[in-house]
Amino acid sequence: MSTAYDEIKTRLQGSMVALVTPMHPDGTVDYKRLADLIDWQIEQGTHCLVAVGTTGESATLSMQEHSDVIRYFVQHVKGRVPVIAGTGANNTMEAIKLTQDAADAGADCALLVAPYYNKPPQEGLFQHYKTIAEAVNIPQMLYNVPGRTVVDIAQETVERLCDIDNIVAIKDATGSVGRGEQLIKAVGDKMVVLSGDDGTALDLMKVGGKGNISVTANVAPKAMSETFTAGLRGDFAAADKAHDVVKHLHRDLFIESSPIPAKYALHKMGMIDKGIRLPLVWLAQKHHATIDEALVRANLL
Repeated sequence: MSTAYDEIKTRLQGSMVALVTPMHPDGTVDYKRLADLIDWQIEQGTHCLVAVGTTGESATLSMQEHSDVIRYFVQHVKGRVPVIAGTGANNTMEAIKLTQDAADAGADCALLVAPYYNKPPQEGLFQHYKTIAEAVNIPQMLYNVPGRTVVDIAQETVERLCDIDNIVAIKDATGSVGRGEQLIKAVGDKMVVLSGDDGTALDLMKVGGKGNISVTANVAPKAMSETFTAGLRGDFAAADKAHDVVKHLHRDLFIESSPIPAKYALHKMGMIDKGIRLPLVWLAQKHHATIDEALVRANLL
């Protein structure tokens, strides 16, 4: 049965970047650099932009800044590609507020990370997502990243949630292709399954995934776009060829907690200033050579 949300499902695919939030050295948001990054990503072929996800330092922005950055994204993108707004929280009412702000700003979809730290049971996860979906009329994407949240959205819970019309997708950052394949088989065309793990994203596409929400695309948007564009048309020989140039970045950009290495890399490329917020700190000196060499190997320096 078709729904009002079917159109957005066709647009949530390909190479999707979880964009860093550029900052000045004092930690304030650098909107000029943000505009430049947005334009560069679109020019390089990125299919969707994620505002204020984990890589965008959602955990260190205030609620007001969070909503302000999302609003700026939407205004600057001007409909050129879909904007996915990170609006998750471990407090359901806070997540509703952030999601409503994103809807009011004109975001195309909300990305809702599993509630972190408080470790809800599966019924709590179901009720959390159901409550947000019923409260805010915007397409919504589940985000399962147990390595960050210490809670795992079970497949059975996802299957229950995929019957809610405006829950249209899931970002699966478990890194398990086998698990992702089972999820794809279970949800059918009710929900778009996307990877949130760069290292396994192309393999997930080979078994039916529709794309990748990426850290690596921050620094290598063209190669990632070429990889997942080829994958979408089923040309995995071309996808593998494009991917081979940058796949080492999936490891090196996690040499410290994300987005620390990605921000260093973008600074090295001359695209952002040296700004990050505590408790995150700038990349340790001992890792600089690793990232520098990785960028040269990917033809980015």
